[in-house]
Amino acid sequence: MKIIVAKDAGYCFGVRDAVDLAYETAGEDGDVYMLGHIVHNENVVDDLDDAGAKVVDSLENVPDGKPILFRAHGTATDVWDAAKEKRMNIVDATCPLVKEIHDEVTKLEQEGRRIIIIGDHGHDEVVGIASQVEKPLIVATPEEAIALRKMKRAGVVSQSTQTIENVQDIINILMTKVFDLRFVNTICFPTKRNQTQIKELAKQCDIMVIIGSFTSANSKRLTQLALERNKKSYQVTCAEDLNEEWFQDVETVGISAGASTPDNIIEEVTEKIKQIGNVTEKEEIHG
Repeated sequence: MKIIVAKDAGYCFGVRDAVDLAYETAGEDGDVYMLGHIVHNENVVDDLDDAGAKVVDSLENVPDGKPILFRAHGTATDVWDAAKEKRMNIVDATCPLVKEIHDEVTKLEQEGRRIIIIGDHGHDEVVGIASQVEKPLIVATPEEAIALRKMKRAGVVSQSTQTIENVQDIINILMTKVFDLRFVNTICFPTKRNQTQIKELAKQCDIMVIIGSFTSANSKRLTQLALERNKKSYQVTCAEDLNEEWFQDVETVGISAGASTPDNIIEEVTEKIKQIGNVTEKEEIHG
């Protein structure tokens, strides 16, 4: 049995930097506080909690003098303003690619355009993008795009981890709804690379294993991309989730992972698959 791992599986640089910064800050200050989980991965969250990275519901729950870490997803402007007013010790771990989306959406609004954000309702990144402008429209699906009224001018950005297919479908509909439409493609390049590698692996491998939490929208989207091309695609959170029956009479296994999945979990899953398939040679890297 041959095992092929997608080159860009797992942490993107934005998430990796944010997690490293959380560990570093907790080590220096004893504790660091965050408004929500830094990544959608239970294993990472538990380990960070042990290291001193604590999750709170509001700024009022952060002890005086302790740092507040703003996560890679980005943070709403009203939260930023409140933290500055309180003169809190802010540790900014916002992904630079998310900051670029904030800049782009602000420019589009300054051009006099109604802002449309393609993304998941209530997702932390989408909330942060939406806070940069006045009364944006959030569109998650083509069906929601169809329901929009026609308008004269609009500017469109997307959540960084959206699938290319969903964004394209929605843009095609918006072109029939908006007279003057400007779209800035803000799907981030790590997401594009990982999606491309998964599509390719799903076609050439007998089965696909996507590693990621079921609370991660990104991981679920990647699993769906694999399933559309290979019905024998499975999402797991860790090595213990693997089912040996999946690998019967299998010659090639493709592996990828969501942007919230750390390297050690990918390695553990890969090693478990090697044991199941009695594989001794090193896995191949695709991409």
